[in-house]
Amino acid sequence: MLLGIAMPLKYLAGQPEMVRYVGTAHGALFVWYVIAVLLVRYEYKISNYKTALALVSSFLPFGTFYTDKKILKNL
Repeated sequence: MLLGIAMPLKYLAGQPEMVRYVGTAHGALFVWYVIAVLLVRYEYKISNYKTALALVSSFLPFGTFYTDKKILKNL
């Protein structure tokens, strides 16, 4: 939503309000994901490698979906 809707509205239509709202939600969800990864790590005793992979994948577009399907499915 941020790249596909809010940013074009900001730069093409001159409406920067959506970036503020969608960007705030995006940031909150990112923090929530990091906290969830750390909580799952301690609850299920996940290795440092898988934890690092889950955290690094959060910086890639749709990386969290790949990590969930391929790496963390056996928890």
